[in-house]
Amino acid sequence: MSKNLFEKVWAAHSVRDLPSGQTQLFVGLHLIHEVTSPQAFQMLRERGLKVMHPERTFATVDHIIPTDMRDRPFLDALAEEMMVAIEDNARDFEIPLFGMNDQRQGIVHVIGPELGLTQPGMTIACGDSHTSTHGAFGAIAFGIGTSQVRDVLASQCMAMARPKVRRVEVNGTLGEGVYAKDVTLHVIGALGVKGGVGFAYEYAGEALDRMSMEERMTVCNMSIEGGARCGYVNPDETTFEYLEGRAHTPKGADFHRAVEWWKGIASGDGAGYDDVVQMDGGAIAPTVTWGINPGQSCSVDGTLPRPEDATGDAASIVEALQYMGFEGGQRIEGTPIEVAFIGSCTNSRISDLREAARVARGRKVASGVKALVVPGSHDVRDQAQAEGLDQVFRDAGFEWREAGCSMCLAMNPDKLQGRQMCASSSNRNFKGRQGSPTGRTLLMSPAMVAAAAINGKVTDVRDLLN
Repeated sequence: MSKNLFEKVWAAHSVRDLPSGQTQLFVGLHLIHEVTSPQAFQMLRERGLKVMHPERTFATVDHIIPTDMRDRPFLDALAEEMMVAIEDNARDFEIPLFGMNDQRQGIVHVIGPELGLTQPGMTIACGDSHTSTHGAFGAIAFGIGTSQVRDVLASQCMAMARPKVRRVEVNGTLGEGVYAKDVTLHVIGALGVKGGVGFAYEYAGEALDRMSMEERMTVCNMSIEGGARCGYVNPDETTFEYLEGRAHTPKGADFHRAVEWWKGIASGDGAGYDDVVQMDGGAIAPTVTWGINPGQSCSVDGTLPRPEDATGDAASIVEALQYMGFEGGQRIEGTPIEVAFIGSCTNSRISDLREAARVARGRKVASGVKALVVPGSHDVRDQAQAEGLDQVFRDAGFEWREAGCSMCLAMNPDKLQGRQMCASSSNRNFKGRQGSPTGRTLLMSPAMVAAAAINGKVTDVRDLLN
């Protein structure tokens, strides 16, 4: 039996087995940002340690930076403190920093692939849950905590138990108005938010084969929301075409040699898995979350569950319905919204903005709706502006912002107020996630967010595309 990609990459980066039963794993690329790194650097200073491999370490700012007024010092004293800390740490430890005014700045999981830092066969770590995004390139990418950030900075290694591997096959052809975001919400809804615990997910099948790299990044991004340790897609010609010519990828003959090696780390024919799940992509409809975790979702033309009909945890359904102000059995389509957010590490790339602009073009945001579009990086912003997408959004009544995490997690000025209902292209709909302890979040694709903004309510985007 041949090996799958996860087994190959794990073996290539294993340093030794530890007495704990974990593996000491070498980390090929370490990405850091301003929120989870200050304490890690302080621990290095206290121990008189240096960063072992600064050439494998790259920093950006994304979580706390404002996306409108960027004057320094920031009005938020804690945000300013974090900015000063990462600037000082990058300088003192000789780490490249893509600062707020650097053309390379953006959300960490957007710029890694953009710059060609992310490559097949790598192990990648970052103090951020959604590091699984980079798995779209055939990398094994993990989110880590601050103590592990310290360990990787000091040793370029981390201790980790090897997960099992589940192959998630999505076959068939996706319908019009159905996007990668709908696929990943469908997978999480089917397998559960804890269904992936102890697993790495290998995404495959006809639907994944047809996806662009940006779409694959969306799917892998939310692996963590399904409980998986990471998610990945085997590298193929789509991967290689995306990477060629990027700033940090090999050049010329070296690139072609790299491609041959990348092909070799893909899961072989007859590779074994601990579990295989098959899904019909043609049966997936535009999907919307209705609850307080990403697994609580339904198709846009569906109805919310009734607690009395639940076969699982009825209490969690009751809690979600009460928090959201919904009733079991009601339709999700037509739910009024007050805020629309297009952005986040899940859906802020150029293809996301193109699809949203396709919906917004020639239309107007509904009265009373605050609508934001936040590109994932300087490069995405510049490309969108070159294509005139920013003007499409502005003409429709959207606010066009600078690159950053924005309303995804509200560690910056972009926050919900009170009980506002937000149609969001981000990845989490937890209580208080978007800044207000009573705010409510409906996750959906960027095109669906645009449709909701235009109509002022949850709308089947297919009605606006026809």
